[in-house]
Amino acid sequence: MKRRGFGRNYWKLWSASAVSNLGDGVATIAYPWLASLITRDGLKLGLVVLAGRLPWLVFSLPAGVLSDRFDRKRLIVGMDLFRAVLTLGVVAVVAANTGVLEAAAGGVTPPNEALLLAVMIAASFLFGLAEVVRDNTAQTLMPSVVGPERLESANGRLWAVELVMNQSVGPPLGGLLIGLALVLPFVVHSATFTVSAVILATLVGTFGRPARAVDAPPRSFRKELAEGFRFLWSHPILKPLAITLGTVNCLATLAQTTFVLFAQDVLGLGAAQYGLLTTSGAVGGVLGSLLASKVAGRLSRGTTLFVAMSVFGGTQLVIGLFPQALLAWSMMVLGMFFSMVWNVITVSLRQRIIPDELLGRVNSVYRFFGWGMMSLGAIAGGALVSATGPFVGRAWSLRIPFLVAGLFQLAMLIYAVPRFNTRRIEEAERAAGVEPA
Repeated sequence: MKRRGFGRNYWKLWSASAVSNLGDGVATIAYPWLASLITRDGLKLGLVVLAGRLPWLVFSLPAGVLSDRFDRKRLIVGMDLFRAVLTLGVVAVVAANTGVLEAAAGGVTPPNEALLLAVMIAASFLFGLAEVVRDNTAQTLMPSVVGPERLESANGRLWAVELVMNQSVGPPLGGLLIGLALVLPFVVHSATFTVSAVILATLVGTFGRPARAVDAPPRSFRKELAEGFRFLWSHPILKPLAITLGTVNCLATLAQTTFVLFAQDVLGLGAAQYGLLTTSGAVGGVLGSLLASKVAGRLSRGTTLFVAMSVFGGTQLVIGLFPQALLAWSMMVLGMFFSMVWNVITVSLRQRIIPDELLGRVNSVYRFFGWGMMSLGAIAGGALVSATGPFVGRAWSLRIPFLVAGLFQLAMLIYAVPRFNTRRIEEAERAAGVEPA
């Protein structure tokens, strides 16, 4: 891959993302597997997932103000270091309880289940808080690193390496490390956060508040937050995009909350096989992130977004109706392909049309809808499995969330189609003073 054209800062950001997402990929296997050793109850697993998603609901908006007020590079580095230290705490807990957790793999409920579950919930919540600040700030950093004409290409390359590490290299490595020693994947996760922070600390330049925000008289936290909310809620494209993304993500999380149990109890997979199943995201995601511009150019951006929504719902239905590992992997490849196409189009659009002095706040309001609603899906998914299990059996209770998610995701097309077609997208770009992509 040639490094010409994006600059050193971009490739530092790219490298840090590669390292941290390798750790995140390991964690996507390690944490659900650890939770499944602590409890087999779908509702309790839902609480762990909820704890990780709840910060997107309660802290997304303040995080946007922080990223517009403070040095963005320092915020990202600080959040990586915080997560490195927090993960070391998880390492200590796992190391101290290895015996009872290994016994749980044989079907024995840990005697300290409540304590371990509480630790998982607390850690998930704190990780979520750091993730909200870090991810929101990282998206506002990109326009300071590359020019507006290169945003789609830069975002696509960044997400490609993130997906390779997060969903292709990391998960199989996580499954392998679990087989060697349960504590190992958590050690690796902490190390990757540290390396990422060191790389990002070498970024050259100023990444503080935009000039207009610095020159403006100081205002209250609430007024700054309200300004970002008003901008999005009055925008003809950003508002329906945020509502649509929130609903689709809520439904996707409803299905994915108990996916580790679906893989174990319905598909019959072990840790290593489960890790391989999750590589589907990398295959589809890398292709989607690299081909998004070409797909959008061939179909138009509005049409591409509608095709993506149709695929989201359709793949969920297929997984729920025909539970077979290879078919599930194929559907996840297709779903992630269009998920990344959606992200490249919509994130690049936001970075072009939102003024820099508002970018952090408006972006956080958007992600409040898009990611905050996932917390509702998490608790609903776990509750749905627990409620339906006594009536339809274990296997069907784990399949029903996919069917519910698929049907309602397809129904969202009724709302979306008239609200963000290609004509409306181009009108929004011209209104912001930029040429349509």
